[in-house]
Amino acid sequence: MLALGVLTTNVTGHFAYFAEDVTKRNEFYGAWFLLYIIAFLSGAFVSGLLTEFSIYRQRRAQHNASIFLEILTLSVMGIYGDQILLAGFDKRLLACFLLFTMGLQNSLVSKISNFTLRTTHLTGLFTDLGIELSQLFFYRKPSELKKLSNSIFLRLGIVAFFFSGCVIGGFLFIAIKFRVLLLAAFVMILAFIYDNMLLGIYKLRKNLSANQ
Repeated sequence: MLALGVLTTNVTGHFAYFAEDVTKRNEFYGAWFLLYIIAFLSGAFVSGLLTEFSIYRQRRAQHNASIFLEILTLSVMGIYGDQILLAGFDKRLLACFLLFTMGLQNSLVSKISNFTLRTTHLTGLFTDLGIELSQLFFYRKPSELKKLSNSIFLRLGIVAFFFSGCVIGGFLFIAIKFRVLLLAAFVMILAFIYDNMLLGIYKLRKNLSANQ
């Protein structure tokens, strides 16, 4: 948002802007908002395609390809983003690239969480949080309260990290510009390593159980 003046975490507002430009017969500007939407959709599609292909090939690390692609896109933007802007490249095309990356991220987390979480925007998250907070007045069984409390704390955690990421990212962008995205790529690398470590531990335990 600071670098390009375009919101790249979701496409809800872009639909509204697209409709506004079409209504005002500003088709040229409206086409850009349509392109933003397509870029986000393309990222989600590619992530889903890679995951489903891994499932089809019966690979255990089903999300590795999507995570690696997101690391790659964030790294490319972090390393070359400032140079691309200085070269006079259209900011709107860079926004499309970032929207594609966010489509990857949203699809990836949706698949991992079995479509219960979205991490690139908070609208649905706050809706679910409001519903679950209201349920606290009615759910009294210990098992229900435990499940509900865990879900509420998870959503509050996501909100806290999202807010922290926005603030920290803003200050870091002022200091180091697009290189701040390398920090995001590093976080994804840690997630990649952690995911594969868990997979390795699971395989080891399975092999030990089979040999006993």
